Amino acid sequence: MEEVCEGKEFRFPSEEEKILSFWEDIKAFETQLKRTEHLPEYIFYDGPPFATGLPHYGHILAGTIKDIVTRYQSMSGWHVTRRFGWDCHGLPVEHEIDKKLGINSRKDVIEMGIGRYNEECRSIVTRYVAEWEKVVTRVGRWIDFKNDYKTMDPNFMEGVWWVFSKLYEKGLVYRGFKVMPYSTGCKTPLSNFEANQNYKDVSDPAITVAFPLVDDPDNASLVAWTTTPWTLPSNLAICVNPNMVYVKVRDKSTGSVYIVAESRLSQLPSKKPKVDVPNGPAKNSNPSNSKAKVPANDKVKEGVDNKSYDLIERFPGASLVGKKYVPLFDYFLEFSDVAFKVISASFVTEESGTGLVHCAPAFGEDDYHACLAHNVIRKGEDLIVAVDDDGCFTEKVWDYSGRHVKDADKAIINTVKARIVYAKGRLVSSGNIMHSYPYCWRSDTPLIYRAVPSWFVAVEQLKEQLLESNKQTYWVPEYVKEKRFHNWLENARDWAVSRSRFWGTPLPIWISEDGEEKVVIDSIHKLEKLSGEKVTDLHRHFIDHITIPSSRGPEFGVLRRVEDVFDCWFESGSMPYAYIHYPFENVELFENNFPGHFVAEGLDQTRGWFYTLMVLSTALFGKPAFRNLICNGLVLAEDGKKMSKRLNNYPSPTEVIGDYGADALRLYLINSPVVRAEPLRFKKDGVFGVVKDVFLPWYNAYRFLVQNAKRLEVEGLEPFVPIDLSTLRESSNVLDQWINSATESLVCFVRQEMDAYRLYTVVPYLLKFIDNLTNIYVRFNRKRLKGRTGEEDCRISLSTLYHWDVNLIYYSWCFWQLARQWHHSLRSSLKFSIRICARFPRDVRRAFIIAVFHHQADRHVVLCSIDWGAFLIIFLYVEERIEQSVTRMMTVIDLARNIRERHNKPLKSPLREMVVVHSDKDFLEDITGKLRVYVMEELNIRSVVPCSDLLKYASLRAEPDFSVLGKRLGKSMGVVAKQVKTMSQADILAFELAGEVTFSGHCLKISDIKVLHYIFADWMDIFSCLQTYLYVVRDFKRPADMMEKDMDATGDGEVLVVLDLRPDHSLFEEGVAREVVNRIQKLRKKAGLEPTDLVDVYFKPVDDDKNVLESVVTSQEQYIKEVLGFSLLKYTSMPSHAVTILEEQFSGIAGLSFVITLTRQTLMLDEHSVLGPCSGHFV
Repeated sequence: MEEVCEGKEFRFPSEEEKILSFWEDIKAFETQLKRTEHLPEYIFYDGPPFATGLPHYGHILAGTIKDIVTRYQSMSGWHVTRRFGWDCHGLPVEHEIDKKLGINSRKDVIEMGIGRYNEECRSIVTRYVAEWEKVVTRVGRWIDFKNDYKTMDPNFMEGVWWVFSKLYEKGLVYRGFKVMPYSTGCKTPLSNFEANQNYKDVSDPAITVAFPLVDDPDNASLVAWTTTPWTLPSNLAICVNPNMVYVKVRDKSTGSVYIVAESRLSQLPSKKPKVDVPNGPAKNSNPSNSKAKVPANDKVKEGVDNKSYDLIERFPGASLVGKKYVPLFDYFLEFSDVAFKVISASFVTEESGTGLVHCAPAFGEDDYHACLAHNVIRKGEDLIVAVDDDGCFTEKVWDYSGRHVKDADKAIINTVKARIVYAKGRLVSSGNIMHSYPYCWRSDTPLIYRAVPSWFVAVEQLKEQLLESNKQTYWVPEYVKEKRFHNWLENARDWAVSRSRFWGTPLPIWISEDGEEKVVIDSIHKLEKLSGEKVTDLHRHFIDHITIPSSRGPEFGVLRRVEDVFDCWFESGSMPYAYIHYPFENVELFENNFPGHFVAEGLDQTRGWFYTLMVLSTALFGKPAFRNLICNGLVLAEDGKKMSKRLNNYPSPTEVIGDYGADALRLYLINSPVVRAEPLRFKKDGVFGVVKDVFLPWYNAYRFLVQNAKRLEVEGLEPFVPIDLSTLRESSNVLDQWINSATESLVCFVRQEMDAYRLYTVVPYLLKFIDNLTNIYVRFNRKRLKGRTGEEDCRISLSTLYHWDVNLIYYSWCFWQLARQWHHSLRSSLKFSIRICARFPRDVRRAFIIAVFHHQADRHVVLCSIDWGAFLIIFLYVEERIEQSVTRMMTVIDLARNIRERHNKPLKSPLREMVVVHSDKDFLEDITGKLRVYVMEELNIRSVVPCSDLLKYASLRAEPDFSVLGKRLGKSMGVVAKQVKTMSQADILAFELAGEVTFSGHCLKISDIKVLHYIFADWMDIFSCLQTYLYVVRDFKRPADMMEKDMDATGDGEVLVVLDLRPDHSLFEEGVAREVVNRIQKLRKKAGLEPTDLVDVYFKPVDDDKNVLESVVTSQEQYIKEVLGFSLLKYTSMPSHAVTILEEQFSGIAGLSFVITLTRQTLMLDEHSVLGPCSGHFV
């Protein structure tokens, strides 16, 4: 029989590594897949991560969720293929190569050659694959790395082409301009999702600029505020909100006339006027930088000093629309016929600025759409973008040509300041603002918004279909689907799917030189057929040179591929089709199992992968790509900030796993708010808490089972073989009945919640089950488990504990590795193999064996599926009444422990009596009947007394609720309050019986009061109210001859527990015996002894009066023997040849001092008997 380690010697990380090695030896995962391949398919989509970085806690969390669900489904009768995927294209890879090769611009790539550049990218894509596989495997996840998919594989890329071609055939693809977040560092547009990854608080210039109206009688100027001065050279319009109120005001100091939103007048500078120059420039004026607000008045609202401005006119924004203004710069004067006018849009708000927005349609998404709506620019026509790919002004803005836009801000502000129109300067005010600004998540450079030519998927056409597809999916948690994701779909914009980059899947569009002919390729075969060239790779440097002859004839030349590549989000959204090379292969597999059954990723993917999956599947098939989804929250550093290598604000995953094990990390993550899509502040101490509070107690219970099963053999009895469940169900022991019922409640609950993908409810239930195992069943049954109550009772309790352990192991199988190994250890340690299922029906027995055991002969894991239906028939034996009884018992025990702690009465000190007060006779029967012995032993109390008279230990009084009654009664409150306080106990009882009471004509009904029994806080019970008019207060009433130190009580809102705390000399010896036993047990543990190790224990009193301890040992001999399994021996009887294992003196234990000695007997030979026959034979 295998030995089990002491808890302090047992290292979970080491055991996990043994398990992983064992799995590898027997090919556990591969065998499971092989033996379930005849079962129905459960389709799981694994979102592909980039392999250019190492896995972090977010990856481990998502991977753990996926592993738990797919293991469970595999155990539930499905064949679950789990292929790992890699996102190989896109900015992350290119950025690494740009840094490596010192590439700063697109021109650098062209000069070195796209082929060389792409091969450099290919060379680093799998740089960390080995590390990923090591970490993912170490955390116990079963997934196929050997049969993985990569987005750079030709088959995957061909699948992406097919998806795009189908969208084109449906009329969902077009070419246009889109204002997008643009990284000048990476020289590419980013998705909105990428743009939201890296915001920083930065200081930027904030200026207010005047745009003089043409032919205005007051020479008024529109006033706009901006934090991007570099966009002013490209200004083409000023936008107002047609429904907002605007005002025209005159600056008393300068005479300048401005137009702003009435609610935003505070944006204008406040200046003190010179009395002698009411309408002209003020000489030697000292403008104040203050923007102090004052109360609104009849002339000017929103807090501007009314001495600074005169109100000329108030009007709606709609009246400004169409008015022309003087351009700020001359770079776009050719557009004067359609530009430099006031337009309107609803995005202009009263929240910031002046209520007028300067529009540069090439550099703002709202600007672009507003200018389109008012014909300032036209859809389909080329848009002049005066900033190049590197973020520098083009020759169109000749004054700043070649300068980076952010570097040109200061020069542009100076130019604006120098502009004079109508003898007035164009710069109204300038300063700086601290605000949150997006930075490129890769290059860490500030983003700009820039119009780029792009190929689009017309998502806006699909909006209603997308919302309908979303309704067909099931999300955990549901609010992410119903709110966050639904809102995102409702406001979906057309999706720019192309990128002007190099390393990616090329767009399969070939266009003629005159732009009249276009071919979209859907397969390698079609490209080879049309071009006549062999195609072996679909990356740019393999196909950019390929041309297709024009179908109109040789005179029209050839078609060439557009230069763009796909956004990598389009590739990941194509994953359900491309990873199995559909429709070129696996047609039946796909069409029989689409949509897929399950996906899981983080909350950030609601605007990423979840969205692209939904868009493409809806566009292609009119339905979602997945049926079930678990969305997890973000894992943050302990300080609440994003985990950062630079800040070093989190421990590395390998460090945590090395210290505490992967199981502890998995359970810590899964049993946290992060599984409900809430953020988690990661704490290493939290992982240690899992080891300390969950795994160590469970391991100790498992070790206790093995040791006591082994003890039977050591004592010369038959080896332990678990009794079958049908026999155990006949046990008369209430805790056996309780644990059998609780186990089967677990069966039902786990299946119900796992089928609903609610991992966050399953884990707490499992942990409570473990707590019940260690703190109720094992703790309360130690005597039985140790054989103190007879062999038969011992075997029943050990068998019950065994079956409980097996079930716990089975149902936690999905969650942690140790569960999967402990069953193997149980079988190895106890050597009874499959006999536990002997009385199951054959089909159920076979299913259970397949699910739990591995075959010894060929050392192959069977780990297959289990017939849950048949399994539940056998295990569906729930006794809610028994479970309720034990719950009540634990409530009473916890309340009594609280009283002991409050009065510093340790459990080793016996007390004479506990009274349990409750009106329910069943409740009292539970505590004082079948569970009485456990209550008495656990609390060390000699007597438990039931009491159904709720008033025996309480007095009633009534208190008015002034806050509520005062509003209702008004001036009558004082009179009613006085009458309430004078209610006698009989009045209160009559009120409860009648249901109402009247004071001074005001009726208070019983329906206004919710009675909560015995909510003791500082020994007082307050009956709280629904609509609180009256408090009925129950004060604890101890007997007249008792003091607080003699009797105390506490309750939980349902039951009252009263303890008699008076000392009793007759209980002294019991208390001393418990203390002595406790010291012996600690000494055995200190000596490293196992429960089966036989030793002699001697005691020696060291007090002057040695008779006291000897008397205790004699009178309490039965108790000592029941607990320890042997009697204590007097020190004087110790033989001279005894070997001392450990000896220790204890002082001040219940006022006594003594020495405890642990010894082991040895074989002692008689010297004369041995040497006598040999005399004369020694020299």
